[in-house]
Amino acid sequence: MTEKDFISNNLDTSNLETGKFTWKTPSNIALVKYWGKKKHQIPENTSISFTLDACFTLTTLTFEKRHSELISESRHNFEVYFEGKKKEDFKPKIATFFDRIEQYCPFLKEYDYKIESRNSFPHSSGIASSASGMSALALCVMSLEKSLSGVEMTDEYFYKKASFLARLGSGSACRSVKGSIVVWGKHGEVEGSSNLYGVEFKDEVHSNFKNFHDTILLVDEGEKQVSSTVGHKLMFGHPFAEKRFEQAEENISKIKEILKSGDLKAFVNIVESEALTLHAMMMTSNPYFILMKPNTLKIINKIWEFRAETDLNLCFTLDAGANVHLLYPENEREVVNKFVVKELIQYCQNNHYICDRIGKGAKLLN
Repeated sequence: MTEKDFISNNLDTSNLETGKFTWKTPSNIALVKYWGKKKHQIPENTSISFTLDACFTLTTLTFEKRHSELISESRHNFEVYFEGKKKEDFKPKIATFFDRIEQYCPFLKEYDYKIESRNSFPHSSGIASSASGMSALALCVMSLEKSLSGVEMTDEYFYKKASFLARLGSGSACRSVKGSIVVWGKHGEVEGSSNLYGVEFKDEVHSNFKNFHDTILLVDEGEKQVSSTVGHKLMFGHPFAEKRFEQAEENISKIKEILKSGDLKAFVNIVESEALTLHAMMMTSNPYFILMKPNTLKIINKIWEFRAETDLNLCFTLDAGANVHLLYPENEREVVNKFVVKELIQYCQNNHYICDRIGKGAKLLN
C-alpha cells in the first residue's frame, strides 16, 4: 500500500456529534534496533520487536463537534491529561502529530478533543512510552474514522492505517498496534514488510519463543537525558551509520532463521549485540552521550556471570535508556525470577522492576 491508500475522503460527520473511544495499547521491545530515520518518519533500517503485555498505555479520546464557523481554522483544538493532570508540555508533540496526519484524516478539524492517558510504567524512562502512547492515540483516531465511514472497513485496513498514523507520531509506535512479533521497514525476506507501517511477523516461530518473558529492571525511573528524537537526528553524518544500517538488515535475516529454528544461544548473541550496538552509536555520535548508568553495567555483568554458571538462556536488551530488559523462555522463569530477587533488584531504583511477557497487541475497551 502507498500513502495515497490511507487518505479518507468525503466522510459524513453530520450524524456524529460526540462520543469517546478507549484503547489499551502495549509498549514493545526491539530485538533488532531502529536508530536513524529519513524524512516523514521513514526508518533507515528494518527493525523487529516483541510486543509486550503488562507495559501499556490506556488512552481515552473524547470528541465533540465544533461550531461550523471554527472548522475552517487550521488549529486543532484539544486538551491533554496524563494520569489525571493537565499536561501542557505534551501538547506540542500531539499538535505535530495531528498536523502530520490531517491530510489522511481531514475530519479531525471538525471536532474538539480531550485526550486522557495513563501508563502502567514510568513515563520517559526508556520503556517506549511514546510507542504505546502514540499508537493508542492513532487507534482512537481510527475508531472515530471507522464510525464516520459509510462503508464496511476491514480489520486489515483499520490496523494498517492505525500503524501508518502511529508512525507519524513516533516511529516505533507503528510496532505497538498488533502482536506478538512485529517487523517495521521494507526487507526483501519479510513478506508484506513496509517502511510505512509495522506488519505482524507471519513466518514460522519455534515453540522456544512462545510465551517469552521480559522482566524490566528499572535502573532509572526519571526522564532520559537525551530524547530519542534528538538521538535519531545524530545519525545524520555519523561516521558508522551506513555500516550500522547494513548490519541491522543482515541481522533481520539472521533472526528470522533463529526464530524458526529455536536456537536460543544464537538469539542471545544477536539480541545482546544489537543492544550494545545501539548504545555504541550513541557514544560515538557528535555530540556523544551515554544513557546507561553504572548499575546498568553491573546488571549486564551479573547476567553474563549467571549465564556462564548455569548455561541458561537469559539475555538482556536495552532501549534508549538505562533500564535493562531481561529476556528468557517460559521454562526458565522460576530460576530467573529467583536470580532477579537475589542478585539484581539491588541495582534497581527503589527495588522496582516489572514482570512482563510477549503480548497480543492493542485492545479496544469501549
